[in-house]
Amino acid sequence: MPKKLPYGRQSIGSREYELIKEVLESDWLTQGPRLGQFEGALKDLCQTDYAFAVTNGTDALYLACRAAGLGPGDRFITTPITFAATANTAVLCGAEPVFVDIDKNTLNLDLNLVEKALQADDSIKVILPVHFAGLVCDMDRLADLAGQYNAIIIEDACHAIGGQYQDHQNQWHPVGSCHHSAMTCFSFHPVKCMTTGEGGAVTTSNPDLARRLTLLRSHGITKDPDILEKNDGNWYYEMHDLGINGRLTDLQAALGLAQIDQLPQWQQRRLELVKKYDSDLAELPQIQTQQRPQNEDRSCYHLMVIRTENRRELFDWLHEKEILVQVHYIPVHLQPYYRKKFGTKPGLCPEAEKYYSEALSLPLFPAMSDQDQERVVQAVKDFHQRAK
Repeated sequence: MPKKLPYGRQSIGSREYELIKEVLESDWLTQGPRLGQFEGALKDLCQTDYAFAVTNGTDALYLACRAAGLGPGDRFITTPITFAATANTAVLCGAEPVFVDIDKNTLNLDLNLVEKALQADDSIKVILPVHFAGLVCDMDRLADLAGQYNAIIIEDACHAIGGQYQDHQNQWHPVGSCHHSAMTCFSFHPVKCMTTGEGGAVTTSNPDLARRLTLLRSHGITKDPDILEKNDGNWYYEMHDLGINGRLTDLQAALGLAQIDQLPQWQQRRLELVKKYDSDLAELPQIQTQQRPQNEDRSCYHLMVIRTENRRELFDWLHEKEILVQVHYIPVHLQPYYRKKFGTKPGLCPEAEKYYSEALSLPLFPAMSDQDQERVVQAVKDFHQRAK
């Protein structure tokens, strides 16, 4: 039997074992020095003023929405082609979703439709763009729209850590720099571009938002003498808001420190694999791939998505050959919860719905060999040759 090729997987080496062993032998398993070091490394990577490592990407999005003041009576824009957590976290804050369709080429939000949604609804407080598969949205235009309609941008960059994007003045910005947004959220799930096991982060350069995130991440509790209403002693603390326990452990932070050092080389390998996929599959008229930047591409791709009208048949064919492709994602607005709660229905986002009927994610991870990729490409070609 050929070896199984998953659509994504983590890369773990000796450095991860070394740093985790150091934590296990230390006095700190949680809330220790590694967390601060990891957050410092995130700030350096993203070139931002503040970074908060948290329990997972879902909590990162939830805390960012809370810090932005999103709540009952507010509405937010997001894409239907994302994991449910993007919309769920804002709904958990009491807000109502406005699902905007995708651009059929980039698979990101269609910004013409974002503009129409903002024009039609002055209760939209937050825009939650997703950098789908690692391809960054047009942040210049999105920031212009947000400024014009007084909306807050929270980037869902759970697919995109380690990437960079070019603005309309040809300046490069790391994903997470918040150059065009209030906050950026990341996920460190094992299939993402780097991992802490589970984990996530929020970055920002806004000190007021940073203070909110500090409080909300730790149960809403503080010992900050500038905030306390009184002080009974060194043990004393006060709860000033309703927060969660969103702190990452030192064990996870140690894993993250080892991973973040390797992220540049993993980014390069992912980009090489994506370019080779694009080139090798270009001869198949039945296959479409995601649109890439026209000039230099510094994305860090999490997914290699293709589209084909024979998605179900190709999915089964590849799984029979131990190539464990996946589908990303079922449109969120078609989930039973959203249909029942908010009245969303088929036809709301036709491009997203068409995309879902055709989408397939091929294996993409740094440890993939050239031979692994050739096996995947040949299997896709064999399927279409057989189907003739």
